[in-house]
Amino acid sequence: MIGIHASVPDAVLDALFLPFTDSPLRLPADGNVLFLRARDGYRLREVARPGWLCEQSFKPFADALTHSGFTVGEAALDARFKVVMVLPPRQREEARALFARAAWHADGGGVVLVCVPNAEGAKSAQSDLEALLGTVNHLSKHKCRVFWGQSQLASRDASLLETWRALDQPKTNAAGYLSRPGLFAWDRVDAASELLAMHLPDDLQGQVADFGAGYGYLAAQIIARCPHITALDLYEAEARALEPARLNAERAIRESGRELAFAVHWHDVTVGIGRRYDVIVSNPPFHQGRTDLPELGRAFIARAANALVPQGRLWLVANRHLPYESTLAAHFEQVRNVVMQKGFKVIEARGVRG
Repeated sequence: MIGIHASVPDAVLDALFLPFTDSPLRLPADGNVLFLRARDGYRLREVARPGWLCEQSFKPFADALTHSGFTVGEAALDARFKVVMVLPPRQREEARALFARAAWHADGGGVVLVCVPNAEGAKSAQSDLEALLGTVNHLSKHKCRVFWGQSQLASRDASLLETWRALDQPKTNAAGYLSRPGLFAWDRVDAASELLAMHLPDDLQGQVADFGAGYGYLAAQIIARCPHITALDLYEAEARALEPARLNAERAIRESGRELAFAVHWHDVTVGIGRRYDVIVSNPPFHQGRTDLPELGRAFIARAANALVPQGRLWLVANRHLPYESTLAAHFEQVRNVVMQKGFKVIEARGVRG
């Protein structure tokens, strides 16, 4: 089962492959292609050849690629490719780190090929690739800009490449937590998560899960504020968040002065969890990119109910306007609004309906 998430517009994939039909670019016959932040779609299934390696750190998108039969994994550090295709994220530091990786893997004359929708900073992204590689060609179609250049040592900015490669390393944000560019609220503490943490009761106990753990802020707060929990599992769909989440949880355990079993899972919560917990804590997502998907939050609630023991407790924070109450009432015997503040609501739900 594939989770509930926004799909990539077909136009983006159509534009990405445009240079192979409207310019002298050719796909290598031997399949020596790396696709960074790859997305499944009709055009990819039409064009792709055996041997292509697709990288995707977001679990639902990785699962979609696997479901369509593509090889999904991470390129070895020393691997070189004749073509490296990129669908970069909106966050600029994250995108620059990805461009640096693409240039590294295309070293020796390979082509780095990028596609960005015009409304998502296409010209700025092209300028960044030009700064890294030197001369870059481009085409425009389907309200997208596709641009490409060769990664040659003689023309590449080696110092800039190393600087940008380092942008993806976990670093301490303004709130003192390890994070990395592009994660949700990566450079701060999200106001909704902070509100939820402030109202977590200290009587939470037993086996606890954090659904949508991000870089681990809520998990660290659970460890600090809830001395009676015995184990904590962090579930997060974005693989880039797993290392910061693990490190932040480990630090919180050390600072608590007690032993606590914990694990971090790369998992799409919307497809369900195969075990039971006494407590689940969550600040569920309700959008993907620019697309509002309130059904994501409703799916988190339903999956939490399925993953709780009969008398389990769900602690949830959400934007005040989101209509989650009917979903909560359908799955739980008791639902109460703990606090409404600064546009958010903290909710406790108890007693899973049979």
